[in-house]
Amino acid sequence: MEKAQHGWESLLPDFTVADRKLVLDKLLALLPDAGEGQRRAWRDAIPLLQQEGRELLAAEGASPLFGTILEYVMPMEARRPDFLVLADGAVVVVELKGKAQASRADIDQVAAYARDLRCYHRDCADQPVQPLLVPTRMQGRYLDPSGVIVCGPDALDAEIRSLPRRRLPPTPVDRFLDESAYRPLPTLVAAARELLRSGSVRRVTRAAAATEPTVGLLRDIAHEAARTRTRRLVLVTGVPGAGKTLVGLQTVHAHWLDDLVVARADGAPTAPGVFLSGNGPLVEVLQYELTREKADGKTFVRGVKDYVKRYSSKRNPVPPEHVLVFDEAQRAWDRAQVAAKHADLHVHAKSEPELFVEFAERIPGWCVVVGLIGGGQEIHKGEEGGLAQWRDAIARSPRAHEWTVHAPRHVEPLLRLAERTVDTDERLNLTTELRFHLTKDVHAFVADLLGGRPADALEPRAAALEAAGYHLRVTRDLEQAKHYLWERYASEPEKRFGLLASSRDRRLEDEFGVPNSFQATKNVKVGPWYADPQEHPAGHSCRRLVACVTEFGAQGLELDAALVAWGSDFVRAADADGHTTWSIGDARKYKKDAVPVRNPEQLRLNSYRVLLTRGREASVLFVPPRPHWDATWDYLRAAGLRELT
Repeated sequence: MEKAQHGWESLLPDFTVADRKLVLDKLLALLPDAGEGQRRAWRDAIPLLQQEGRELLAAEGASPLFGTILEYVMPMEARRPDFLVLADGAVVVVELKGKAQASRADIDQVAAYARDLRCYHRDCADQPVQPLLVPTRMQGRYLDPSGVIVCGPDALDAEIRSLPRRRLPPTPVDRFLDESAYRPLPTLVAAARELLRSGSVRRVTRAAAATEPTVGLLRDIAHEAARTRTRRLVLVTGVPGAGKTLVGLQTVHAHWLDDLVVARADGAPTAPGVFLSGNGPLVEVLQYELTREKADGKTFVRGVKDYVKRYSSKRNPVPPEHVLVFDEAQRAWDRAQVAAKHADLHVHAKSEPELFVEFAERIPGWCVVVGLIGGGQEIHKGEEGGLAQWRDAIARSPRAHEWTVHAPRHVEPLLRLAERTVDTDERLNLTTELRFHLTKDVHAFVADLLGGRPADALEPRAAALEAAGYHLRVTRDLEQAKHYLWERYASEPEKRFGLLASSRDRRLEDEFGVPNSFQATKNVKVGPWYADPQEHPAGHSCRRLVACVTEFGAQGLELDAALVAWGSDFVRAADADGHTTWSIGDARKYKKDAVPVRNPEQLRLNSYRVLLTRGREASVLFVPPRPHWDATWDYLRAAGLRELT
């Protein structure tokens, strides 16, 4: 096995007596371009850590088999915890800061190191991983509610000695450093790159258990449809961040369907499948990233609107694919929206599901239409028809008898057709939240928060998310929120964070400079916004926290941390009976046109559900310091969101 990159590794006794210049030289060999500030920090840290190591060994309970690693480069990432101690039955993550006191960004940074080691390192899954933050000019100690111990260097050896550990031998340093031992879950964009390069995505053991059964079932259904010459509609549901899009991309691009590529009778070439999305920003971001990889992003992911335009021509062309994957299929346009957006195509008042059933029925022999369904994320007009549109699309087809519908059990009543059953399988329901580093119940907490559940019932659940490594932060100072993110990710240039806000707010731009108006956001180039480094000369990068995207530019995509500016369009206010509830009274109104809005309150709630579930490891909420937002601020604080101070 290849070893992961690191600066120094040895048993603890060897480290404590090592020549300091030798240790420093090894660190410089890892990072030869380190600036003077980093070199000075190492020169200060090495003797401090050696002294604490000697005191640890001199105390009862410390083992000479403890391992030490300095500047461990987490494989496939650019992050480097300062110092790891491989103790007996525990791993200690030590981060040093040349300060007299810790900032919230410092605490959350070391908490994230520990969380990811717990989630993705083979040797950390079954033993405690304890984060320790050491401001080198501090004395004493305290325990942060996140589980991070903050202590001065004088207390470091005592803290390590007192940690709860299992009666197990320390993990050997060589084993810990195997590159294959740490397999982080890739972002959606990184997964797309891996699929393009190698035809597969790295296997993350804990995440694979959630998605591999679903991908395997889709493969089996496609092969069964090909064997029996039948037509299938397969609906895959899942909570936000459960990996639905990744499942669809793998189904199409991971070569599991390659054996289904056969010549048609007319000699036309075929392809096993196509991945389609009605989410324009998702398509743009993936295509932008893959173009930078010198690849044809347009063959990797295609927009639904362009696909409809291509196959709605009068010549009735036949798709070359047999498997059509429709991402975010719950957002498919209804008949009115299709008529409004495709007036030039003469599609005869059909919804997008009806059109896709029609396209699929042109495919000779067999076909599979896969709809990836996320609940509660309909944010556009014309998307409110939901799952029922797919049921109706089959029912209205003159060839309805040729179709078999597959779905998870909980949506079966919505899909039931007269004299036709639905084949149910729970592998078609994704319930594990992968986006949030396997932290459980982020989506449920957000749903209950936006549903107005009493704050005292939410506070313990917010504390549980904090302990699991998911950070919910709130502030009334926008600049403070920005500086928190810049400080937290200063040493992690690959991390993505950005400014989000609702499209229906009417006050953020004029009063607080958050550019979320239609005119401002229509000019945002979302590909560069998500992908470009902070120092890119074009200045588009989300990390600059200048340009803003709304729910329309964020849905289906993800950031490592999201800075959400809370708008005036969805705030806590007293109703006619004096009860405090969510109000949309100060929201921008929808235009009256051919596509009416059925439930504007639900669309606003769904929009905030999208905004609050974009951050993989943190959401930072800016609540403006005006009376209009006071009740919202009080509710969020009472619900357990931690104030940045």
